[in-house]
Amino acid sequence: MKSDPVESAVRTILFGLGETPGREGLRDTPRRVKRAMLEMTSGYKDNPATILSARFTAKTYDEMVVVRGIEFWSLCEHHLLPFHGVATVGYIPNGKVVGLSKVARLVHCFSRRLQIQERMTEEIAQALETHLKPKGVAVVVRATHLCMAMRGVKTPAEMVTSRLLGGMLEPTTRAEFLALEREPRSGGRG
Repeated sequence: MKSDPVESAVRTILFGLGETPGREGLRDTPRRVKRAMLEMTSGYKDNPATILSARFTAKTYDEMVVVRGIEFWSLCEHHLLPFHGVATVGYIPNGKVVGLSKVARLVHCFSRRLQIQERMTEEIAQALETHLKPKGVAVVVRATHLCMAMRGVKTPAEMVTSRLLGGMLEPTTRAEFLALEREPRSGGRG
């Protein structure tokens, strides 16, 4: 039987940490870690073009569409530790809109990869611009990184990244989007 490379690597790490990979509590850990890692990096299988392919005509709607509070989990590519937060994604339609769930799926597509927050923010914005071709795109991501909260400086600071493209760069539109992004959410989930 051929040994699985991910499971073998986990056994090697456990051994390197001074553990006994074959002991009762760790015996199934390599298999569980592999399954968890495949789930947490499932975004590599997602295609942004496919996610954004179902579009709806909205020829007369030319105001901003903003989806806030898109919760995500990702893995920092430097330490393989999680970072967690919310994304706000906005765009100005150019005759077409996408369903609300597609925006969340796009965020998950890029967050479920080994990532840095800056690149993830850029990838979300670029995918919307490329596949939806709106008049403007804006993305703000706020996250706490466990690689900083539980090790190193041990502080759970929030990191904020943003990317604005096209019409969202116009000062008034930019200010409107950023005000909507910061506004407390309604529905008791504030």
